[in-house]
Amino acid sequence: MRDAEQTRQKILTISADEIRKHGFTATSLSVILKRCEISKGALYHHFANKMELGYAVFEEIYTPSFLEMWQPAVSGDDPIESLLAFFQSMLTDLSCEDVVCGCPLNNLCQEMSGIDEGFRLRILNMQQQLNSLIATSLVRVSDKLRDDINFQQVAYFIISCFYGASNLSKSSKNKDLFSQVINELCRYIADLRK
Repeated sequence: MRDAEQTRQKILTISADEIRKHGFTATSLSVILKRCEISKGALYHHFANKMELGYAVFEEIYTPSFLEMWQPAVSGDDPIESLLAFFQSMLTDLSCEDVVCGCPLNNLCQEMSGIDEGFRLRILNMQQQLNSLIATSLVRVSDKLRDDINFQQVAYFIISCFYGASNLSKSSKNKDLFSQVINELCRYIADLRK
């Protein structure tokens, strides 16, 4: 990897960490420069401004990571079992701090979708990609599922419950609420079967 590519990747990685910790608006370019040990000119060689940097973090770091996180839930032979296992693993694997701090991608969506059209469109695209992954996985086994299912609608419901559980636990600083909502979501998913 060339030095310029390494520098760009380092900027993205550190920026993603800063945005996760502080939100996009409160993220300081001077802190990023200090942590990256680069000049302002080096940053602006790769990104015209903070917004362009934020878009790149969203598209190149957060979205691929988030969609990759969902792969076990949508790639198994039995998507119902895969989704249930995915959510159950969250209940056991996520620390209380992870749950209470919220999903970094969801936090960024909440912060920026209402104030910047560029972020809103990128968020919408990512949500549509995830929705398609879930719906497509369910369609594969449609013969084993209830006849009244609208797969796109069910996929959006699953995503909404996940986001809602994340937001609820973050705002209440209570992992138990996350667990309760996810357990109810698992009952809903299991009931999709005939």
